[in-house]
Amino acid sequence: MRDIRISDETMKRAAATKELTLSFKEKLELAKLLDGLKVSVIEVEGIEKPKADSLRIKSIASIAQNCTLAVPVKLDGSDIDEVWHAMAEAAHPRLQVQIATSPARMEYVHQIKAPDAIGAVAQAVRACAERTDDVEFIAEDATRTDREYLEQIITAAIEAGATTVTVCDDAGIMLPGEFTTFIAELRAAIPALADVDSGVALGICCSNELFMAVSTSIAGIAEGATEAKTTSYPLGETMMPKLVKALTTKGDAYDVSCPVSTTALQRTMSQIDRICNPAAGKASLFASMGSSDAAEDIMLKATDSQEAVAEAAAKLGYDLSEDDAALVYEAFQRIATKKDSVDARELDAIVASAALQVPPTYKLERYTINSGNAIKATASIRMLVGDDVVEQVAMGDGPIDAAFAAVDAIVGKTFELDDWQMQSVTEGQEAMGECIVKLVSEGKIYSGRGISTDIIGSSIRAYINALNKVVYEEEN
Repeated sequence: MRDIRISDETMKRAAATKELTLSFKEKLELAKLLDGLKVSVIEVEGIEKPKADSLRIKSIASIAQNCTLAVPVKLDGSDIDEVWHAMAEAAHPRLQVQIATSPARMEYVHQIKAPDAIGAVAQAVRACAERTDDVEFIAEDATRTDREYLEQIITAAIEAGATTVTVCDDAGIMLPGEFTTFIAELRAAIPALADVDSGVALGICCSNELFMAVSTSIAGIAEGATEAKTTSYPLGETMMPKLVKALTTKGDAYDVSCPVSTTALQRTMSQIDRICNPAAGKASLFASMGSSDAAEDIMLKATDSQEAVAEAAAKLGYDLSEDDAALVYEAFQRIATKKDSVDARELDAIVASAALQVPPTYKLERYTINSGNAIKATASIRMLVGDDVVEQVAMGDGPIDAAFAAVDAIVGKTFELDDWQMQSVTEGQEAMGECIVKLVSEGKIYSGRGISTDIIGSSIRAYINALNKVVYEEEN
């Protein structure tokens, strides 16, 4: 029985098509969900902005420990070392070399002629193979490429060290029967793609232009493909849950199996939809779980244990690591000691603000605010900076401005505040407030989130959260 590897390229395709914008935190959440679902490969976009993109890849690499992390490099190989360094912590790293093989797209996208492309691909693949034994060559627009030329460039990639070759029907011009013929002829012409002992896997990527992406992918798999590119959110190609469902249901007929966890599939897809769908509000979390009672029954108190809080988070669809569970419990205790109880929506906000964050350089110890209509607002902030305790007092136009000034005094640098937003997570006198702060550093915006039962507390925590992201990127 053949194992079919499911590759999810939601993040990579979202960046390429601009159809979906994901924040740094949302990408980390998405990677964690996909890793927990046991997809074979998570594909992410490469490096364009060195600092920001290296941080993104490093963070995802530390999360994706069960699957392969695939990152593309530039055709000229100029960023291979940078990409490889960023993904060093990945348990299973893969480098990708991709090129549009149809002449028109090749010249438009890559500004290179067909004869020169073969040598460029071979050189890039060879350079990648020197760093890892998992190198993928992706022939974009393969179904509209001259067959003889396609065979030549794929052969060159294999000889240079490619261990996976993926052919793409980006335009969606083929029906399932036509794609079957295309794959059969390609395997017949290139022995390494047909020989199971060659060590070269054949991957496919099908567009949903004709609304037949799943059927076309199944046709390719039936003809010998062992890896299929998908997205977990609708982005114009094969949808992962639909392909997994088809393979699970009809796998025996084709003598294939799929590693994706079908038990967690529906819940995970609901979580991913919540992350990717900009129209989905917080309330949609409970509507999409399939068991709204489980979410509505969540009511925690300060006396509850860390295990109880982690169990409640699991009901919301979060599979917290040991470290994240500890961080969430610490934040939970800070909120719960000031309230009678913490419900599902409040716990969701706590998890979102406390888990999947960068290692904190600065930690808030305590704060004291003096403000009134007859005095100028002052703030005393005490923070842990490594093992040192640092405290500063500052004045401002209001309590929040004074608090931010005190934090800046501790850091020794003033940051430009791009945005400040406050919203109530729940209603009533004990409502928990969630603040989002955006700071500008060297032309880039860093977003931080903080929660508290008071506006000033949540604002300070959001500011420090954003500050830690700035520091982390500068030091890594």
